[in-house]
Parts: sequence; structure tokens; C-alpha cells
Amino acid sequence: MKKTIKLVALALAAMLMCACFVGCGAEKKELVMATNAEFPPYEYVENGEIVGIDAEIGAAIAKELGMEFRIENMEFDSIITAVMSGKADVGLAGMTVTEERLQNINFSSSYATGVQVVIVAEDSPITSVDDLFDVGGYTIGVQLGTTGDLYSTWDLEDEGLGTVSRFNKGADAVLALTTGKVDCVIIDNEPAKAFVAANEGLKILETSYAVEDYAIAVAKDNTKLLEDINAALEKLTADGTIPGIIEKYIPSEG
Repeated sequence: MKKTIKLVALALAAMLMCACFVGCGAEKKELVMATNAEFPPYEYVENGEIVGIDAEIGAAIAKELGMEFRIENMEFDSIITAVMSGKADVGLAGMTVTEERLQNINFSSSYATGVQVVIVAEDSPITSVDDLFDVGGYTIGVQLGTTGDLYSTWDLEDEGLGTVSRFNKGADAVLALTTGKVDCVIIDNEPAKAFVAANEGLKILETSYAVEDYAIAVAKDNTKLLEDINAALEKLTADGTIPGIIEKYIPSEG
């Protein structure tokens, strides 16, 4: 009888060890970030490497969680799908929280604030954001799937006040502006400044189109990761890591 009990105990111990090994092996050791590296200074390619605010924040979070880090570059409009399907763990791409996006994914706490602005030609009849609503009839260039796309679609196209022309890259929308195919471009202020600096004859309107908070996209069924990310964001903000990253790419004025 004692021998039987001993054998059963050994068998149970072996089963527990196997479960432990399986569990340990199943634990994810890599954080995969989906982004669209066409959005400086948040993400862009430099010397063949994806760099920028989001890239560094993603790496800092992975380090805080004790995970390896990898970035997958893709079209902006594919990021949410990648997160939902598990191809990527998180989406960091200057992405804002909207009711439409919340239907498919969850968002972390905000880690940065962005401003949507309007780029026009220097001799454009569009002199303020109000002209897009009061005059109307303009063609607005945007990057597909971005906040600029969503806002201009809801505010202007859906209301019959203008036409939205969508491009896979912000640079393509700006090129369309320089060639007269669109009347203006709605995009985040930071890449807008870079585009205007690189293209003579363009300017940014003084009035902003919208102010938004950026957050990290996480799959709805990955609540543990969302909790861990929020905890990491809180710690990395408190210790100055995230403010330091943002200051590195967007120095404070004055």
C-alpha cells in the first residue's frame, strides 16, 4: 500500500513539473509592437532602423516587463487588425482613442498628447480651420486610417462639406498637396513641421484642427498585458523616462 501511495505521489509530482515546464515555455518573452514608420518623430526609419518616440517608449516598456522587443512595420490601417489577430501584442503609432477603435481593441493610459493641424500652400484661400466648414467644398488629403482621416470624414465628408482623399503615407498626401491634387492636408503637428520644412511653399495654419491623446492599442482579450503596460507607463512617467524620450524628439520651447 505504501508503495502504491509513493508511486502515485511521484506521478503527481511529475505531472506538476510538466505543467510548470509547459507554463514556463508558454509564457511570452517577446513584446511585438506594430507601427507605421511614416510618422516622425513618433516613428520613422533612420539608417535602416525604426526609431522615434514610440519606438523608444515601446522598448522601455518591454525592458520594464522583462521582455525582448521587436517592431513590425506595416500600413497604419493594418495595425489594429494585427493586434486583434495576435500578430502583434501592441500598437504604438501615434494612435488616439476613438469610439470606433474601442469596438475592436482596448487602449492603455495616454502617454503623449498630439495636435492635428492643417497644411496648405502659402497662397491658399484656406486661411483658417473655419474655412473648411464655412466655405467648404475643399479636397482634404489624409493618411488612411489616421485620426486626421477619421475626423475629416466625420466632420467634413459625412456632412457634405468636402471630399477626403486618402493615402497610404502622410508623405504621399503632402506630395498631392504640392501638385495641386488636394487643397490641404490634415495631419499631426510634429510630422507636419517636418513635411513643411522639406517642401518649399507650404505652411501650417495657426489654428489647430484637434487636440488628442495618444495611447497604446492592446487586444481586448489581453487584459493582463494591458494592466502590465499601464503599470509600466505609470512608473516610466514618474521616473522621468517617458518625459525624457519625448523631450529628446520634441524639445520644450524656451
